[in-house]
Amino acid sequence: MWLTEIIKQSILITGLVMVMMIFIEYINITSKGIALEKLQNKPLLQILLSAFLGVLPGCSGGFVVVSLYTHNLVSFGALVAMMIATAGDESFLMLAIMPKTSLVLFASLFVLSIITGLLVNKFVRKVPFVCCPENFNIHTHIHENHTDHEGRDEPSVWGTFGNNFKKPGAKRLLLLLGLMLFIVSIFTGFLEHEHHGQEHLHPSLFSEEWLNLIFAGLSLVTLVFMLFSTRHFIEEHVWNHIIKHHFLKILLWTSGTLLVIHFLVGSLDITQWMHEQYWIVLSLAILIGIIPTSGPHLVFVTLFATGTLPFSILLANSIVQEGHAGLPLLAETKKGFFLAKALKIALALLVTASIRLVGAW
Repeated sequence: MWLTEIIKQSILITGLVMVMMIFIEYINITSKGIALEKLQNKPLLQILLSAFLGVLPGCSGGFVVVSLYTHNLVSFGALVAMMIATAGDESFLMLAIMPKTSLVLFASLFVLSIITGLLVNKFVRKVPFVCCPENFNIHTHIHENHTDHEGRDEPSVWGTFGNNFKKPGAKRLLLLLGLMLFIVSIFTGFLEHEHHGQEHLHPSLFSEEWLNLIFAGLSLVTLVFMLFSTRHFIEEHVWNHIIKHHFLKILLWTSGTLLVIHFLVGSLDITQWMHEQYWIVLSLAILIGIIPTSGPHLVFVTLFATGTLPFSILLANSIVQEGHAGLPLLAETKKGFFLAKALKIALALLVTASIRLVGAW
């Protein structure tokens, strides 16, 4: 049922974002910010890493970069680089039915993303701030000892399993229960979403199942962290900082957007607009590319594979769209989302116009 599918996708996206945020919080706090401060001071490395994560098949790498950006750990240029490089879940279908062309497309997106990211960092001055600029500030009290429920001093992050579960607290138990259910749902495939009947086309090396299992493993590591973390860290950093500020907002925006997309796409026969007129089709490819989800873009992959569309149309759509990775960004900073989309539209028009000018594809 379509409603069940929307609920499953919303839970999967929100759960992955939450796990990444919690995992990044642990890394930053336990390293006193050193590990991620190194990334902050290296804009080129940020762009290269973001472009690499973006070009990975699926949307998971995009979620990582959005999490880093919402914590002010990578630049806006790095975020734009990821959004250009990623082609969302459509990557799986492309690798299955046209592997050689897919590699050309991914390489093109990767190069364009790096160049654009560097230009954005250099020339875009009015960069949108994230809603929570205090994220990942390392205050001195974070690394001091705190008192546990029995009045003893303990580190701000790591406690002991025995002490933690003498009085575990409702928030820790709720987080553990939610995380365990999320892990089981991923391992059992319950949260996997449909790919319009194309599951059998996914190559095993790049399958979404493998990526989900990797994130399930990361969720297991996060679960272990929660078992051994102090109450202070669970309640102040995980609950008050991440869950209260991000969980509901991302879940509602994601499910609401997917619901709207379902009715809009379901009421339109997109293929009827595919005519011989290049600029009309290009405009449609860009407009559909604005939709922050995977699914509607599959029509361009299919039409290109059948020889109906030129490569430049597929490239333009791939530049503008970023799969589901745009949903959590839209929830966190609407200005950042629309500015990134505007930059990608400009790039798509520039690239396709250049291709038409030289008479290629």
